[in-house]
Amino acid sequence: MSIINKFIKNNINDPYILVCTSKSQMLFCKDILDKKDIDNDLIPTPKGFGGVCTTAIKFDKRDLQDIKNIVRYNKIKTEGIYPFSKKYKYNLKEIYNDNLSQKFIDIIKKIEAGVDLSKEDIVYLLKAKDKEYNSLIKTADIVRKECVGDRIELRAAIEFSNYCKKDCNYCGVRKSNTTSRYRMEEKAILKKVDELYKIGIKTVILQSGEDLYYTTEKILSIVRKIKEKYRMGITLSIGERDHKEYKLFSKEGVDNYLLKIETANKELFERIHPDDKYDERVKHHRLIKEAGIRVGSGGMIGLPGQTLENIAQDILFQRDFGIHMIGFGPFLPAKGTPYEREKSGELEMTLKVVAITRIVCQHVFLPATTAIASLHPEGQTLALKAGANTIMLISTPPNLRENYEIYSNKNMVDLSFAIESTRDAGRKMPKYLNYDYIKDMGYDIEDSLI
Repeated sequence: MSIINKFIKNNINDPYILVCTSKSQMLFCKDILDKKDIDNDLIPTPKGFGGVCTTAIKFDKRDLQDIKNIVRYNKIKTEGIYPFSKKYKYNLKEIYNDNLSQKFIDIIKKIEAGVDLSKEDIVYLLKAKDKEYNSLIKTADIVRKECVGDRIELRAAIEFSNYCKKDCNYCGVRKSNTTSRYRMEEKAILKKVDELYKIGIKTVILQSGEDLYYTTEKILSIVRKIKEKYRMGITLSIGERDHKEYKLFSKEGVDNYLLKIETANKELFERIHPDDKYDERVKHHRLIKEAGIRVGSGGMIGLPGQTLENIAQDILFQRDFGIHMIGFGPFLPAKGTPYEREKSGELEMTLKVVAITRIVCQHVFLPATTAIASLHPEGQTLALKAGANTIMLISTPPNLRENYEIYSNKNMVDLSFAIESTRDAGRKMPKYLNYDYIKDMGYDIEDSLI
C-alpha cells in the first residue's frame, strides 16, 4: 500500500458525511469513532451541506446505523448525515457555447454531474490553450461564485522568525543562507496582532522557519493571549511538530495549520528537501487532521524537473487529503540557494492550477498567493478571476519583512494592494473589516467594494 493510500484513503468505498454543529461536537464524535475503530476521515464540508471551510466527518455506508446510534446515544449535535453522492450540481451550460473539443465538453459534463475528475482529465486541462484556456477560467469562476460568493477572505501573516533548521534547496531562509536573522518576542507579536484586530482582521497567520527557539509553551502563550483578548482565528505555520504539540495547539484554539506538501511526487519532494522525507511530511498532514485542526497545504508550480503529471498529482493530493486551504503559487528562485539560477514558474500555468483546484476541490479557501503577486503585477487579480478567494497580507514589521525572503523580489502585499486587486477583479472586500478605521488611516476604498 502506498503512503498516500495508507494515510488518506482509509477503507471508505460508499461515502457518507456527518456534519456537526460545532468543532467541539465534531471532535467529540471523531474521538468516539476512532476508539470504536470505525474508519473515518475529516474533509472540508462539501457545497450544499455546510459552510465554506468547515469540517465534515466522512465514513462508509456500512457504518451508517452504528454512527446514527452513536450520535443519538451521546447526544451529539449535528446538522445532518448525508450520502456523499448527492453533491451540489453546477449549471455550466454557457460553457458549451465556446466551440470546444469533445474531450473538454466531456470534462465539463463531469463537473456538472459532480463526478470526480481523473488524473487524465486534469492533465488535459493543464494543456488548455486559447478558447479552452478561457473556458477553463470561466468554469472555475462559476464554481467559485457558487461555492464562496463574491467576497474575498482577508488574512494577515506575521512572519515572526526567519531562523530555520532546514536546508530546503529553494528557500531563501534555509539554514545555510547568509541573511540577517531575527526573532520577534511575544510582546512585539501581540502588538502587531492588536493593529490587525483594529482593522477588523479575523484570522492571523503566525509564520516562521522551523525555529525550535519557540518552544511549545512559548507558542501556546502567544495563542492563549490572542484568544483571550481578541478571539481571532489563528493559523500556525511553523513546520513539523509532534503529535502531542498538535493536540495542545488544537486544545488552546488553533484553528488552522499550514504545512505545504510543495509537491506530491516523492522523488521530486526529496530532491528539493534534502533533509526531509516525503512519507514523514504526509504523516504530519494526517496528525494535524487527527488533532482536529484544519490543514492548509499547496505547492509550487514550475519546480525544476516538474511534469504536468506531477502537477495533476499535486491537485489530487489536496482533494483526496481533504485540505481546507490550498495555496498554489509559482516557483520563484531565491538568491543564495542551489536553485537561484533556475527559471521561475509561468503565470499562465499557475492560473490553470488555481482554476483546476477550484473545480476539483470546490468548497475551500483558495489564496491568490503572494508568490503570484510577486511574479506579475496583476497576478493576484488574475488569480481571483481564476477561482481564488483569499488574500494574505504581509503584516511583519517593516524593518524585518525584507529578511523573510523565502524567494527573491517578494511583493509585500499590503491592504492597499489587496483593495486594488479586489477592485480590479470585480470582487468585494469582506464585511467584517472596520471600514471607518481603515478610511481614517488614509486608505482609499470605494463604497462599492464594501
